[in-house]
Amino acid sequence: MSAMRYTYLGPEGTFTEAALRTLPEAATRELVPMVSVPAALDAVRSGDAAAALVPIENSVEGGVTTTVDELAKGAPLMIYREVVLPIAFALLVRPGTQLKDIKTVTGHPVAQPQVRNWLAANLPDALWESAASNADGARLVQEGRFDAAFAGEFAAATYGLEPLVSEIHDAATAETRFVLVGRPARPAAPTGADKTSVVIWLGDDHPGALLELLQEFAVRGVNLMRIESRPTGQRIGNYCFSVDAEGHITDRRVGEALMGLKRICPQVRFLGSYPRAGVSPADLRPPRAGTTDGEFLAASDWLTQCQDGRF
Repeated sequence: MSAMRYTYLGPEGTFTEAALRTLPEAATRELVPMVSVPAALDAVRSGDAAAALVPIENSVEGGVTTTVDELAKGAPLMIYREVVLPIAFALLVRPGTQLKDIKTVTGHPVAQPQVRNWLAANLPDALWESAASNADGARLVQEGRFDAAFAGEFAAATYGLEPLVSEIHDAATAETRFVLVGRPARPAAPTGADKTSVVIWLGDDHPGALLELLQEFAVRGVNLMRIESRPTGQRIGNYCFSVDAEGHITDRRVGEALMGLKRICPQVRFLGSYPRAGVSPADLRPPRAGTTDGEFLAASDWLTQCQDGRF
């Protein structure tokens, strides 16, 4: 394995690259752009890279389904950390292009919902066609295949383009969450402000099946931050669930919830416990009464005493 190589969704100039460069270790790694999320993750699976940074969730569009699906199948991978990046687009064009000249635009599919209103107001007749990434869209404009691309303004210099309009976003607070993914290993020690991600498969389709999964978290006081259903590809109506939960696998409430899921589900894939981006323990509410590690341990001790006849 190349411990000094990180892959990311390329080409150069993507928001993914910008997010990767916020990590301190990026300065000492070889950063390798890949043509797709599956290619970036497969490089980790094969040992060609130590880790990959890929987008997984956007505050406007929701989950990045390619990443969610890739983490649910194939050889297991693990999330080690997350990066949340504010997102604003620039309309990149070849020098000399004016707004009235633009007939075709491109960008990543996740970008379109974030600029839909701006497009309708400013380029209502422009034809949109998706690109593999926002930076790839900029490359296609450079090659003359499109008139304009929505991408990060920082990509303009890389592709010899100009930002005709900057700071484009239908939602001013838009942001994208990225995850650094590596091969499975022991999770880092808990920080007190952590997130645990898993993929859960239903055993069979029956009334209350999803409720049974959710109760494993609820009765132990584990807050869910994201739950997303994804088709398994086996048949219509067959789904798995990608879940982010507050806490660390070493927290008793989280560990026992995962054990409960393992008992009732045919498959549970652990994707990692890792620090939450931009959140400290002081920012969080304390656990609900009855769900702290101390209370779980006290209950376990009480049960042992009962079994020993010491009650």
